Amino acid sequence: MSFESFFNPQSVAIVGASQQKGKVGYEILKNMIDAGFEGRIFPINPNAQSIEGLECHGDLESLGQTPDLVIIVVPAKVVPGIMQQCAKIGVKSVIIITAGFKEVGEEGRELEKKISQIARQAGIRLIGPNCLGLIVPANKLNASFGGNLPAVGSIGYLSQSGALLTAILDMANASGIGFSKLVSIGNKADVDELDVIDAFASDADTKVIAGYLESISDGNQFVRQAEQISHDKPILLIKSGATEAGAKAASSHTGSLAGTEVAYESAFERAGIIRCSSIRQQFDYAQALANQPLPAGPRVAVITNAGGPGIMATDSIEQQGLAFAKLTDETIERLSSKLPTAANLYNPIDVLGDALADRYEHALEAALDDPNVDVVLVLLTPQAMTEPAATARAIVRISQQKSAKPILSCFLGAAKVEEGVRILREGGIPHIDASERAVATIKVMADYARWRSRPKRVVKLFAVNRRKVENIVDRHLRQKLREIGEAEAKEILEAYGFVTPKGTIATTAEHAAAIATQLGFPVVLKIWSPDILHKSDVDGVQIGLKSVKEVKDAFDLMMYRIPKKLPDANILGVLVQEMCSGGKEVILGMKRDPHFGPLMMFGMGGTMVEVLKDIAFYLAPLTAEEARHMLVKTRTYQMLKGVRGQEGVDVDALAEGLQRLSQLVTEFSQIQELDINPYMVGPEGTTPIAVDARISVEEV
Repeated sequence: MSFESFFNPQSVAIVGASQQKGKVGYEILKNMIDAGFEGRIFPINPNAQSIEGLECHGDLESLGQTPDLVIIVVPAKVVPGIMQQCAKIGVKSVIIITAGFKEVGEEGRELEKKISQIARQAGIRLIGPNCLGLIVPANKLNASFGGNLPAVGSIGYLSQSGALLTAILDMANASGIGFSKLVSIGNKADVDELDVIDAFASDADTKVIAGYLESISDGNQFVRQAEQISHDKPILLIKSGATEAGAKAASSHTGSLAGTEVAYESAFERAGIIRCSSIRQQFDYAQALANQPLPAGPRVAVITNAGGPGIMATDSIEQQGLAFAKLTDETIERLSSKLPTAANLYNPIDVLGDALADRYEHALEAALDDPNVDVVLVLLTPQAMTEPAATARAIVRISQQKSAKPILSCFLGAAKVEEGVRILREGGIPHIDASERAVATIKVMADYARWRSRPKRVVKLFAVNRRKVENIVDRHLRQKLREIGEAEAKEILEAYGFVTPKGTIATTAEHAAAIATQLGFPVVLKIWSPDILHKSDVDGVQIGLKSVKEVKDAFDLMMYRIPKKLPDANILGVLVQEMCSGGKEVILGMKRDPHFGPLMMFGMGGTMVEVLKDIAFYLAPLTAEEARHMLVKTRTYQMLKGVRGQEGVDVDALAEGLQRLSQLVTEFSQIQELDINPYMVGPEGTTPIAVDARISVEEV
């Protein structure tokens, strides 16, 4: 869609413009006038002749022309009638400020459906309702009740919360941070977050896309589109409202661990979206990404006039996993030619407390010219001889001459560095008033640069037996069975290339002993019931049984005890299975998120998975690189590689298992949850074994 009439209207009608100060209808009109909007403004109020010197009109039809943009600020029940007027005169862009729609209950929800239907039938694009409005500083358009027009900048901002946007505006104005556009999307009756992000992506004035969201309308489409946009422009989002409540209702291991928060984290990681935890953090990242080039790597050089801040920055660099740049001999010799003998030349470059602007200038030029340096952080504390303003001017000048590498600044203090900070910001040098936050910003820039340079995603497809899986899944859905038992779950896995232990269901102790003898000892016994998901919770698993007597005793004990614990469970028998040993236990799983689809899981397996919670998640489908990345993200990975002389496991085979499982759950959307636990993986060259599995399905 085109946002031209939203972002650059030549005429704006305000329906519900008020003469009374403090009313939203008055504040929007006054903001439009005070911002110096150069187009025509039409106040619509049948009870007023004029407002703030502008002639009022009784309704939209009396205008005699079609405004480019209509802003509606009337009671909710009146809005459908105003929308009908918009449709009648051919209006194509509307902002509904008014609250009282789906956010207040069923009556409001029906009202919102009505205005959406009118808009859809008339081809009207609608922002809101229940929103703050829209601001475009470069066009002097303040179609909001959010306060003063902010500075012109290159950050496009969208917010689902109007109240939060007012706070963001106030903070930005106090910090001198500018914007290209700001859009409050409110209830998203029509225009949603993806529409605005897409508009910012094609907007030449926007270099960074930032926003606050409480929900995402279409998760799959959001990930696909945001992933494309992130290759060209960074997307920085604050996402609230994600809780673990939904996870508690899930029955499988994966379900109990994969909450909505995890799904959003995984979706953002896939799409290259930078997740921000606060407005301050978002501003840190946004001003750096909007004004500086991306670093070629993680190697940081620090220039400081005080040892303490330099050490703090050094600690942060190590904690963030960045690299401390090792300066070349040529750089060190160059630094020594103009810096005092007592200065530290080896990074952090300490220009000493009496440093004037010229020392900073020399050190910065040398650091930027060093091939081992990817990014420079300049620290300054206001000591007696310090020249904050002159130093800031020198930094800006050098950044313009040597613009290939990013420079970040951290002038510690307040009043004494105020002018220097202003010069830095006006010159496009990001200023962050705490060294640890500055380093965190560098980390984000480096990670984003690495994400953008990653190879194209290629998802491998394995040769599988889809027909077999279709038959099993369809049969369960026809019989309205949600849970697929272990035996058929393993058949599904085998159809997708997994290896499972041999085993057969026994209905008597003698039958169990005969099966065990045929399989060969030792064996495992597992209670067999569609009503028992976690067998170990009811002592329904016995391992390492080495004789006929042990098998018979274990069978009889299970069949005696478990019906007493679970009298309503339908117990069909006991699975006698070959014993798998000699490998390490991990868990592979999937929980289908309602917004983003199949969410893959990997972690330490066995009964401790929910206790240790050493797990990693990622959205399916997985590439080979993403599967390995899931492994590396866990502490379990260090154990899998082999520690203290122990042999490691076949990591490639493990990653392939994740990819095969990813293909299965991508091709069968009926599968809602799936666990392979434990998945026994051994040394390189051995075949992993899916020892136990459970799958749940639903009609889609």
